[in-house]
Amino acid sequence: ITCPGVVLKDKQELYLRVFVLGKYKKTECVPAVFPLFFQERLLFEKAFPNIVDPGDLVKLLEFDTAVLELIQLVPPVGKVLATYEENTRDFLFPDPKLTHGRRGLEREILMKRSPFFTGIAPKLRFSTTSLISDSLLSLGRSRIQ
Repeated sequence: ITCPGVVLKDKQELYLRVFVLGKYKKTECVPAVFPLFFQERLLFEKAFPNIVDPGDLVKLLEFDTAVLELIQLVPPVGKVLATYEENTRDFLFPDPKLTHGRRGLEREILMKRSPFFTGIAPKLRFSTTSLISDSLLSLGRSRIQ
């Protein structure tokens, strides 16, 4: 996460919390100095037992929301400094507006600042990989993960 020229008033560490497919995951904490480097992979898995057509899955994901939050560990519960929200379909399967990075295709997004955050909006650089697979249930019905 980059945010040129911004110095945080509070010096407590920060982490990124991600909500995708109905599950929350968070990164390890990093020092409160930009740029912030989160060198982690977050894995989200979900089974859709009543979906057999990938087109139906895509429609379902359009009504779900992916949320990313930059949080600083300011007592008592932490302070949300910036957020990003997008429907899960577009988050997982973006348009081809990607840049080539060291490890393949990366995305860049601007997060929305909270009232607690002064300065320009933070820019987040990340990549996603999605895998849809068929699997058989013990009842003989197929599902998509």
